[in-house]
Formats: sequence, structure tokens, C-alpha cells
Amino acid sequence: MVATKSRYASPNHFDAIIIGAGIAGPALAYALSTLPQTSENALRIALMDRSFAEPNRIVGELLQPGGMKALRELGMDDCVNNIDAIPCHGYAVLYQGNTVHIPYPDKEEGRSFHHGRFVQNLRAKARTGKGVECIEAVVSDFIESPDGRVLGVRATRKGEKEQSQTSEDFFADVTFVADGWSSKFRPKVLGASLREPRLKSHFIGFVLKDVTLPIPKHGTVALIPGTGPVLLYQIGEHETRMLVDAQGGLPKDIPAYVKSKIIPHLPENLHDSISDSMVAERPKSMPNSFFPATKQGGKHHKSGAVLLGDAWNMRHPLTGGGMTVALSDVVILRQLLDSVVNDPTLALPDADNVDAPPKGPFSDWSKLVPVLTDLHWQRKGLAGTVNILSVALYDLFGAEDENLFVLREGCFKYFERGGECINGPVSLLAGIAPRPLYLAYHFFSVAFYAIYCLFAHPRPRKIADSDKTEMIVPGIEEYPYLAWRSIMAIYTAAVVFMPLVWTEIRWW
Repeated sequence: MVATKSRYASPNHFDAIIIGAGIAGPALAYALSTLPQTSENALRIALMDRSFAEPNRIVGELLQPGGMKALRELGMDDCVNNIDAIPCHGYAVLYQGNTVHIPYPDKEEGRSFHHGRFVQNLRAKARTGKGVECIEAVVSDFIESPDGRVLGVRATRKGEKEQSQTSEDFFADVTFVADGWSSKFRPKVLGASLREPRLKSHFIGFVLKDVTLPIPKHGTVALIPGTGPVLLYQIGEHETRMLVDAQGGLPKDIPAYVKSKIIPHLPENLHDSISDSMVAERPKSMPNSFFPATKQGGKHHKSGAVLLGDAWNMRHPLTGGGMTVALSDVVILRQLLDSVVNDPTLALPDADNVDAPPKGPFSDWSKLVPVLTDLHWQRKGLAGTVNILSVALYDLFGAEDENLFVLREGCFKYFERGGECINGPVSLLAGIAPRPLYLAYHFFSVAFYAIYCLFAHPRPRKIADSDKTEMIVPGIEEYPYLAWRSIMAIYTAAVVFMPLVWTEIRWW
């Protein structure tokens, strides 16, 4: 019996290397390990990260129902177990002293949790995958062939100095880059097609102890005049995350900013806990950037390398859609790679060199380029919807522009109508209605309803010779001015929405 030659020249040779063990990295490692495999095409996968210690971040803590669905499809839904995760049944939106309840439809459910605990469960699940090896090392650079194809990475294992002579070379037919929002490999992979991420704002994070939100087990969005929105959601039985959106850079004195600008507009039962949190720990911050995805595998891109997760695509975290998009991308990629891994021609010997070791499933880059094209377009339903919604909603909720204020008022009143005016938008936000046209329908429905409210809803007006106000419906003499404001509101809605649509349509 003739022994089958190994396609691995050394223990440091793999079929796939994954840089980054956050959300997308471990999910992809486990997903690849579950592809149907035989002894001839069994995969070796290296999951690499500078540290496998539990991370401590202030975002990536709320997984929408669409993300839960992706976890189930990957067989990783048990990763939300035993981490004190809290069921999330929808949202409460607070505005000018009023609260509107926005539940997920059809008893859909998300989860909120400590980010680090969830990541550790994902990593533990990845370790159980067949052929997965977790390597704690700092990746310093790509290894490239003379024609520029990525052949692997150069890395230094933990405990060794990065620039020492003990760095190692790790080889693979494909390298997946999932090293997060500040990816140092993104420019190398995208080359001339790179467009720098656009900073939208910063989140300042606090942990509140033993507080009760307006609607328990619901995310809370508080619309604060003069600044961006504030998010609150439970991340454990006794802990609630508060994220304060700061526009135009971080405040120099964060405690003073929160006390003067934020606390007065939040429910009174939260005030003491917020103050205690600012005393107990130094607030953490996180930049919120927008980075549209570029179709990979083109002439400007590095062959042999693929971006994934926030390294490839970012949106504003206001809607909590980042993990949902990343996990859904892994679901699609796993389906597309199935036919590549199980290509029957892989078992055929090389006619020109019968003694050569067999080729790996990912050795032919020309077979992966169509996969990357299909991934780019198949993800558009969900990713495009979540990306556009996150930035459009942030612009409505966070801007002080007069025309955006009209749209924000109309949006809140649209939610107050209930029924489809709630079910539609929250289904889009939850990642369970991946339909960009449906998003456009509701976005412009909000715009036209805002115009209706301008004409038909009473507004406060000061009573002559008095400090009091009364609610009065606009009179016909105001119609010309309101007509102008209506035109500007529709124009502003288009200016907000259409460029975001373009970022999803363009592929170069």
C-alpha cells in the first residue's frame, strides 16, 4: 500500500491562517472545521492572536436576533451560555420625557453580555474544531512570493520579543485577516482601492450597578438634545452598560460633560449610579467609524489574503449590528467554500509530477476569486441594510441640523403609531429583514410622515404677555414656510440616504 504524501512541508504549514481571534476569527475557524472533509482534504487551520486572555471592550456586547440566527447556523449558539447573558426583547426609545416601546416581532430574541466572556466562549468553541490550532503570537508581516501573493505570515510567539531572531514563518494557501477596526494589514490587502475609515464619533463607556431600565431586558436609546444618543443595556444580572456618544472628539473633562449634558436628560433612578460609576472607574472610549466593504480579489488586491469582520467593513455601532454582519458573513463564506474544499479534482495526481504532494483546497487563487465576488454580493441584503440603517439612524438621532431635527421628530412620532411603523424598522435593525428596499420604504415613510406632522400636529407656542406656552396647530398663514421646510426635509433625507446606498452599490 502506497502512503499518501502530506501536503504540509512542516508543522508551520496550514491550509488557512486566520489573524485575529475576536468575533469573526474564531467563528470562521470553527466554520471551516465543520466543512465536509475526507482524509485527502482535511483542513489545518491556524487561529492567531497576540493574546488569548479575555478582552475588555465597551462594544460588541449586544447581539441582535439576526446574529443569534447566524450562531445557530454555525452550530455555535451555545457560546452565549454560562456568561450571565441577558435576553434582549427589543428597545425603548426616550425622547423629551416620552418613551416608546419597540419590541422585536414574533418573539425574536437577542442577547447582551460582557464582550470578553463571549469572545472566550467563541475561542473555546473554535479549539474543539477539527484541525484548528490556536497560536498566541504577534503577527508582524505577510510572507509574499516574488509576484506578490501572500504565502503566510511572520510572527513571534508570546513571551518572545517581537524583533528577536526567534520569530517564525507560518505558511498557508490563504490568510484571512480579521484583526479588527484598527487593522494594520487592511492597507496591504486592499492596496490602491483603500479608502480610509471615516470617523463618525466616539462612545464613552460606563458600567452601572443594579439599576432598572425603563423597560427591563430591552435596549434603551435616549435622544439627548445637543449631543448624540445614549445607549443602555444590561450585560449581566447586576451590570448595565451605558454608552455616551460624543461628537467632534472626546470631551476634555468627561465627568463634567456627562453631569451637565447627559444626566439631566436620563431617568432619575439612573443618576446616582452614573455618578458612582464615574468615581469608581476611569471611563473607556471607542472610536465609531464607517468603512464600506470593497469587493476583494481584484487587480489592486493582494492575492492569497482576505479581509473579514471590522477589518473589511464597519458601520456605526448605534444599532448593534456589527457582530450580526460578521457572523452572517462567516455563514455565507462557509457555504461558498464548501464546493472549493470538496472539489473532486483535488484528489487527482499532478500529471506533470506524479511524485508531487497533493495540492490544498485553497492553493488555486483563481478558484477563490469567484467566491469573494459571490460573498460581496450575497451579503448585501443583510450587510447593506444594517450598514445603511446604522449611519442614517445616527444622523437622524445625533445631528442638530434644523432639517434633521424635523426628521428626528417625525421618526419618534412614526414609532408612536405602532403596528407596522414599529415592526418594520425593528425587523431591519434586528437583522431579520435583510431587504434594503424595505429600509428605503420605511426611511422615506418617516420623512413624509414628518412633513405631515409639521402641518397637522400642535406645537408649543408662547402665550403673549406670559411665560406660559400652549399647544397650537399651525395656521394657514404658516403653510408657505412649512412647505419650504418640507422640501428641505425631503432633500435632507435624500442627502443622508442616497450616498449610503451608493457606498453599498460601488464595488471597486
